[in-house]
Amino acid sequence: MTCDADCASLTRDQWAWAFLRRNPDYQADYRRFITLWHALAADYGAPPNRDFSRWKHDPRAYGPLPGDNVPNHVNGEHCVGENDRILLECWMGAKWGFYKFPLDPARSTPAEPDELAWRPPPLSDVPPDTAYRLDISFDLSLPLPLQLEAAKFRLISRATELRRNGLAAPMTVANQRERWLRMLRLLDGGEILNEEDAALLLEAEAMANGGYRNILRLAESSAGTK
Repeated sequence: MTCDADCASLTRDQWAWAFLRRNPDYQADYRRFITLWHALAADYGAPPNRDFSRWKHDPRAYGPLPGDNVPNHVNGEHCVGENDRILLECWMGAKWGFYKFPLDPARSTPAEPDELAWRPPPLSDVPPDTAYRLDISFDLSLPLPLQLEAAKFRLISRATELRRNGLAAPMTVANQRERWLRMLRLLDGGEILNEEDAALLLEAEAMANGGYRNILRLAESSAGTK
């Protein structure tokens, strides 16, 4: 799986998928999932001729995957089958953070926007980097408008200072694109030339292993190439 030239123009949601599809655990889950799915299709047919009345009575049609200890944590009426069990495709999607039918990680072309429907990422329990933290206090006994203006000025000044020091603040798809491209190339087997590359590979592996949800926390306006 290589990083195509098209990676440079990915949207926010496509970047998240670009990292997830390189996750070895997702790849293994997908292989188990699609094997079960094809077995069910062989027994009960595929749309539009699928016999869903028989399909839904087969225990294989429900999550979790055999041997998976991740609890059922799916909500949404479209996922519920017989006896409030969770349909396998919905269980698989919820485990990895999306609503749509699981995508094949081996595909070489980027997922189209209409193929991706990410679940809202959970609130991060990782404390923010202190370099990006700015604590501002307010005196509620005094008028707020002037205090808000002063706080806004401090925030803008701090963001400008971070950018001047080579740090991306605030983080956007545009200012992270080159870094993410380097990460994907390393994940795809790119040569590690120095200690910086080695550290970036560790960061890339963390991004594929759940960190891709941080991309989804970026504002929609930061998606795309602009």
